[in-house]
Amino acid sequence: MRRLVSDAGLEDAVTVDSAGTGSWHLGDPPDARSTTAAARRGIELSGAARLVTEADFSDYDILVAMDRSNRDALLRLAPDDDARVKVRLLHDPRGEEVEVPDPYYGGPDGFDRVLDIVEDGCRALLAELEPASQA
Repeated sequence: MRRLVSDAGLEDAVTVDSAGTGSWHLGDPPDARSTTAAARRGIELSGAARLVTEADFSDYDILVAMDRSNRDALLRLAPDDDARVKVRLLHDPRGEEVEVPDPYYGGPDGFDRVLDIVEDGCRALLAELEPASQA
């Protein structure tokens, strides 16, 4: 999403961050297989895993979950109804909700497949956000 935002010249209008709902990889860098798959597409993955906080619900307009389990976790973390409205899944180009599968179990092409799904979903999300960012 960061690359798409940058390519669209919207860095001043759209802030992107990443956080998880579980502490399994807290503080770890992105998975090397994910970093390698992204690099083949010219995408740099960096940073360290962190947990979603209550402040994220006030700091961001949208919290995108990768699957229904994480969406449900975000809904439980949300401090109120206004915060819960911000939680959603990615959508495919047709506007249908999509769940991003865990690439760890997707075989040798699992990380590339996940990147395909996420890129499509991020393109759809950016298309949805662009009119609002130009207002």
